[in-house]
Amino acid sequence: MSTRLSRTEHISRPWRIHELTPDFQVEDVWRYRTPGAGPDDFPMMLDALEAFAGPANSGPMVRFLFAVRWKLGALFGWDRPKESLGERVRSLRQIMPPDLPAAADVDAVPGTPFKQLYVLDDESAMELANKTVHTVCHLGWVQADNGEYELHMAALVKPNGMFGRLYMAFIKPFRYLVIYPQMTRQWERAWRDRDRLTTGINDPAVRN
Repeated sequence: MSTRLSRTEHISRPWRIHELTPDFQVEDVWRYRTPGAGPDDFPMMLDALEAFAGPANSGPMVRFLFAVRWKLGALFGWDRPKESLGERVRSLRQIMPPDLPAAADVDAVPGTPFKQLYVLDDESAMELANKTVHTVCHLGWVQADNGEYELHMAALVKPNGMFGRLYMAFIKPFRYLVIYPQMTRQWERAWRDRDRLTTGINDPAVRN
């Protein structure tokens, strides 16, 4: 099971994302168990998430909530190009320091509007922007008390005015009651299923 962590757990670590997000709020910080993981297994975890933990593999309730969100976004214009990265807000890629190599400007997670910012040996970050927020999803590889490594996820958010703050308050119960519990099952199962990446097995029936 994942555990919600304090904001201090994220802020106190020397992540490179701090250099890019001094005016973002640390909205959520969560831990995901990855039994047997070592210090060099972060790339494997990222590959497992990409293969097994995208929206298409989520549970029916999560798929329903995201479908409603995209429908509302289309109806009210929340996701129009003029509200996105490079339009309403400047992408953080434009302020990355020279020693922080930018990842390819591609979708970070298939089926989502997140764009990859960077990928390092122990952390990665992706961002999106729409009419409601400019947000970053940060993933960090952290040594646990038992000596093994685990995944920490932090959601960093800059709401777009009063509307953005109301939107974040409205979706908070859905995040805690539905989205994060389902994400826990997906992400921790992705780690357990990581061996399928090397065997070429890709059976959707075992993902849900």
